[in-house]
This record gives sequence, structure tokens and C-alpha cells, in this order.
Amino acid sequence: MLRLYIIGVCILIIAIIANVIVGYLGMSTWYNFGPQFFAKGFSAVKEAGFINCLWLFILYPLTLSLGYILGDKLHSLL
Repeated sequence: MLRLYIIGVCILIIAIIANVIVGYLGMSTWYNFGPQFFAKGFSAVKEAGFINCLWLFILYPLTLSLGYILGDKLHSLL
């Protein structure tokens, strides 16, 4: 149970840092893309553009997986 908690906290910290950096760069986060997607449907994907979609659907999940790896390594050190 402790392992899952540590991994979850690491993913959360990585997600917060990633969202702050991406927001500062002016790119879409799930906080502003999600409501647009539910309001407009798949046309919101087209409006978001290639770079934002690349970030949201490819790079962001990969970034969160780094949080998992970090949490798993941190747990193994304890």
C-alpha cells in the first residue's frame, strides 16, 4: 500500500510541475482542453493544433510515466 501511495504522490508532483511549465509556455493542458472537447467534440482536437495534441496525447502520458518510475525507484530505496 505504501508503494502505491509513493508512486501516486510522485505522479501528482510530476503532473503539477508539467502543467505549470506547459501553461507558462502557452500550450494546452487537460484543464483547458477537456471542457472544450466535451463542448465541441472532436472539432476541439482540430482547433488545438498538432503541437498541443502531441503534448496532450503522447508527451504528457510519457511524462506521467516518469512519475511512476521515480516513485517506484524511491520506494525501492526505502
